[in-house]
Amino acid sequence: MSLEVSIRAERFEIAGGFRISRETRTHAQVVVVTLRDGAHAGHGECVPYPRYGESLDSVQAQIEAVVPDLKNGLTRDRLLGAMPAGAARNAVDCALWDLDAKRAGKRAHELAGAAALHPVTTAFTISVDTPEAMAEKTRAAAHRPLLKIKLAGPGDDARIAAVRAAAPDSTLIVDANEAWDESCFETNMTACEAAGVALIEQPLPSADDGLLAGLERRVTICADESLHPGSGIDGLKARYDAVNIKLDKAGGLTAALELVKAARAADLKIMVGCMLGTSLAMAPAVLIAQAADYVDLDGPLLLAEDRTPGLRFEGSTLFPPEPELWG
Repeated sequence: MSLEVSIRAERFEIAGGFRISRETRTHAQVVVVTLRDGAHAGHGECVPYPRYGESLDSVQAQIEAVVPDLKNGLTRDRLLGAMPAGAARNAVDCALWDLDAKRAGKRAHELAGAAALHPVTTAFTISVDTPEAMAEKTRAAAHRPLLKIKLAGPGDDARIAAVRAAAPDSTLIVDANEAWDESCFETNMTACEAAGVALIEQPLPSADDGLLAGLERRVTICADESLHPGSGIDGLKARYDAVNIKLDKAGGLTAALELVKAARAADLKIMVGCMLGTSLAMAPAVLIAQAADYVDLDGPLLLAEDRTPGLRFEGSTLFPPEPELWG
């Protein structure tokens, strides 16, 4: 029976909007791939990443280009050479994982040779804003054990102090999205130390992060934008203590699992992160979360409404996906 391939773009409203140092968004825009083989269907979702020149149109065109190969039996291993790393390959790869699991009558973690999945604690994100507005949002989320704070550069010391005062018992991780420079780095770093921040994600632009190699890293520094799509982790150890592995940048679960092995071999801590997507995008990343030191898979919690069926959350506890969703 011939494989049927469908590709569609979908939009989901973000509750209250979402703002980081370089953009503000009101909707999550995703691309969903469905591979249907008779009674079995596999699904995968990706989020195009403008930071690397991706759009809904470009991602859909990349996927369309491999439809003939998919119908001719393209496998997950061969996919790595058939498509470049990025969001398009992620959607296809995750759909293949889901389809293979359903064909085999097994769960995806079994196909990966991993133990049964267990619940994990995810971070909850506070968008960047004025210190006062961020403190208000943080107070509403202060019951959550792990908060991820988006920052913007100058003035982040006041934002960090305000957030810490609003959530004295939560573990804080912060994400500058490349917004710091030499004019504010030391001030913001000192503020992070004073607030007991556990991890700082991508403080400097990836083009300027060589400065980190000569600095005493007094707080764990995590690479995000410096871990480019398709690149390995070679050389990151000199500048970073951790890496943020995102399926949309790795180009799927297959490649992300290899990045986990490489990070562990290099003695780097692991954070598993996400773009703004639905439960379908988060579900494959739960496999990576099993080995992660920090989990940031809160995309569905930031939406006005998630897809159905979705992942189960109890507060900040994220439960493994059910087969009806993925894997």
